[in-house]
Amino acid sequence: MRWLLVTAVLLLSAACGGPAGGPTGGSGATSTGGSGGVPTGFEVLGTLPHDTGAFTQGLELVDGVLYEGTGLEGRSSIRRVDPATGAVQRRVDLPGDLFGEGITVVGDRLWQLTWRNGVALERDRETLEEVRRVTYEGEGWGLCRDGERLVMSDGTAELTFRDPVTFAETGSTGVTRDGRPVTELNELECVGDRVWANVWQTDEVVRVDPADGRVDATVDLSGLRPADVPAADVLNGIAAVPGTDEFLVTGKNWPTIFRIRFTAG
Repeated sequence: MRWLLVTAVLLLSAACGGPAGGPTGGSGATSTGGSGGVPTGFEVLGTLPHDTGAFTQGLELVDGVLYEGTGLEGRSSIRRVDPATGAVQRRVDLPGDLFGEGITVVGDRLWQLTWRNGVALERDRETLEEVRRVTYEGEGWGLCRDGERLVMSDGTAELTFRDPVTFAETGSTGVTRDGRPVTELNELECVGDRVWANVWQTDEVVRVDPADGRVDATVDLSGLRPADVPAADVLNGIAAVPGTDEFLVTGKNWPTIFRIRFTAG
C-alpha cells in the first residue's frame, strides 16, 4: 500500500508541470531547492525502480515523462521512462561509436550531447529519433535549458551558454566555490535562476548562479548510495519535479531513483 501511495503521488506531481521549454527551464520547475535558506541537506520522499543497465548521463522530467540519456560506447541510449513505475517506455540506441552524455528538452525537440565525439544530436521528442547533428569544440558533459538559452558543461570549471535552436555558443561563465574553480560538473538541471550540477566522482551536488558562476549551495547525497553499488558507479542524474520543490536523483547503474527535497541547515 505504501508503494502505491508513493507512486501515485509521484505521478500526480509529474503531471502538474508546465509546458516544455517554458521560461523557468526545460523541466518547467520553479523552485531553487529547499523551502527556505541555503540547502545543505535532504529528505527522501519516495523511491522507484531504475534500470541497473542504465549508465545515467542525463535526466529530465517534462510533462509527466522522464527522459534519460545513458552513456558508454556501444551501450548509449535515449529513453522515455514512466516516472511512476520506472518502466522504460521507449528506447533508441546511439550508433556504437558514440558515447552519450547530457540531455535537455526544447519544445518538441530534445538535445543529447556526446562525450568526446564533438557532436550534439537533435531528436524528435516524441519518437526520440535523430533529426540533426551539430558540432562543437571540446567535450560534452551536462546540459539543461535556462530560459532562452542552453547551459552546457564540458568537464572544466566553465559553463557554456548556447542557442537552443542552432546550438551556437553565446557566452560562458567560470564556476567557483569560495573563490576556487569547480571542475568536473557533470549532469545539469536548470531550475529557476540557478543551475544544479552533479560533481563527478563525488556524491555532491552544487547549486550555481549562472550570472556570476558562484556556487551558493552544496549538498552531500552520499547517504543515498545503495550499499551494493560499487564506487565506480557514481551519483549522476538530477531532475526537478515540475510544480514542486522536489527532485528525482539517481546514479550510474543504480537500482533506484530517489525522490528528494533539499533542506536548509
